[in-house]
Amino acid sequence: MLGKSGVSVCLVLFLVASSLAEETSSQRPNVLFISIDDLNDWTGCLKGHPQALTPNLDRLAASGVLFTNAHAPGASCNPSRTAVFTGRSPHRSGLYDNRQKMREVLPDAEILPKTFSRHGYHSAGSGKLLHYVIDADSWNDYFPEAKSENPFPRTVYPKNRPVSLSRKGDWQYVESDWAALDVSDEAYGGDFLVARWVSEQLKQRHEKPFFLACGFYRPHEPWFVPKKYFEPFPLESIQLPPGYREDDLADLPPEGQRRGPNRYFAHIQEEKQWKQGIQGYLASIYFADTMLGHVLEALENGPNAKNTIVVLWSDHGWHLGEKQHWQKYTAWRACTRVPLIVRVPKNSPGLPSGTSPGTSDAPVNLLSLFPTLLDLCGLPAEAHHDGPSLIPLLSNPDGHWPHPSVTYLGQPKSFGLSTKRWRYIHYSQGGEELYDIETDPYEWENLAANEKYQVKLAEMRGLAPKSFVEKKLAEKGPEPNLTWHVSTRGNAPASTPSGPTFQIEFFNNSNLPIKLFVLDKRGQPSFAAIIHGGRKHVEKTQKGIVWQVTDGSGYQRGYFRAGNGPAKAIIPPTASAPQRRR
Repeated sequence: MLGKSGVSVCLVLFLVASSLAEETSSQRPNVLFISIDDLNDWTGCLKGHPQALTPNLDRLAASGVLFTNAHAPGASCNPSRTAVFTGRSPHRSGLYDNRQKMREVLPDAEILPKTFSRHGYHSAGSGKLLHYVIDADSWNDYFPEAKSENPFPRTVYPKNRPVSLSRKGDWQYVESDWAALDVSDEAYGGDFLVARWVSEQLKQRHEKPFFLACGFYRPHEPWFVPKKYFEPFPLESIQLPPGYREDDLADLPPEGQRRGPNRYFAHIQEEKQWKQGIQGYLASIYFADTMLGHVLEALENGPNAKNTIVVLWSDHGWHLGEKQHWQKYTAWRACTRVPLIVRVPKNSPGLPSGTSPGTSDAPVNLLSLFPTLLDLCGLPAEAHHDGPSLIPLLSNPDGHWPHPSVTYLGQPKSFGLSTKRWRYIHYSQGGEELYDIETDPYEWENLAANEKYQVKLAEMRGLAPKSFVEKKLAEKGPEPNLTWHVSTRGNAPASTPSGPTFQIEFFNNSNLPIKLFVLDKRGQPSFAAIIHGGRKHVEKTQKGIVWQVTDGSGYQRGYFRAGNGPAKAIIPPTASAPQRRR
């Protein structure tokens, strides 16, 4: 038993320890963690396209360390973002593609904001950070409200869609479209509201250090932004992607030849919308950069300017015709290479000198962000993290870096691997590609079959991962059928959307075409598709969204209301029956 003096000593020690812990916590730097969705190297500082306008991103790059050879962990949103936020590589987690769900594959994984909260930080976020979910329990604060699990604030979209790119079939992503909107930034909403909310947090003094994440959705499709962001890019001046070459497929292995040409690019060319698509992408990048400027201005003019680490990254790149491809899902540089900027203030525990402006061409990966931030903030490392800390390069951008960077495709054993000068691509069926980036930055000449480069090919093979966890798929029963509601003109309810997105398969169980419309929160319809008799059609939706069905003449026949997850919507034969005339 302790006597009074012993109790007093313990109490004093406890108070001193508590005081030191609070002091240490208060001295830790804040973290501003900014993601920009689907942004490739079309920025001023990376020189990916000569017409790109990114003055704010370029200004940030000039003030920190710009990584010019940074790559995403995955070739699409979900595996890349899951890897960033868990610190676990796709080839070890088993999460390889967008159709998987993080919490079904990794039910117990602790993600970045939760780890920071556990160490005394206030973790807040806004916008798209994970793949169409918020993961509410991992945050102290979020906008929009975390429990909705819907990371998107209100956003103005055209009432009648598609606007520019017609829909050719069920395979086509419904958001592949672009247009200049006659609205102000504030009326448009979306990323403007994200920037405003994040800026408000940065203008305040906080009792605790903060981890503040900001997820900008543009330039993710659809490329609908206010028209003033289209104006710097007149259509007649639009330049094609520098990396495009029409005959860039002949030297690829069969897997590469199949993965390159896709229906999107062919459809866009047939519709004569290639330059319009490039214009929409450039406009969306410029819009996102302007929103970034609001956030950086709030930081620089607020009370947290001198003690906040800033990290900017994108989840993967984007093809706009290179390799005859549109979108993502490839192991070529157009998809794997991303902007990455890190700026560290002085007196950060893991880097007391802070960062000096500089550029690194070391092959780094976004997997390193989680362990790097823990190091910089003086927090203990997590043994399960798969990426090396970037601190050696933040202290010396030209320093030694022995690690390759790997981007994983949607199935095990398919990946792209980068070193400082070389790129190696391996497909699960055995096909290979090898490129010398110093002389061939657009990967036009595959050297894998060239006898002169067999030693280098063997060297790159030796750097590749040796084992791959199988893709983890959730055990699911059959998808439920949604209830068909017969309607007459005007009585279909308005949509009440909430939660993450998922897919509905519509089946037209008749021999006549029907028209499908989605209703907004005011009950106003927007055209979605024509579904011919006996055919199916897939749409992305959210819980509470109402899908209205009319016959070929436009007469309302019925509707479905989306439930909690993927489902089938069986349209009965009566939905396309001829309207009775009196």
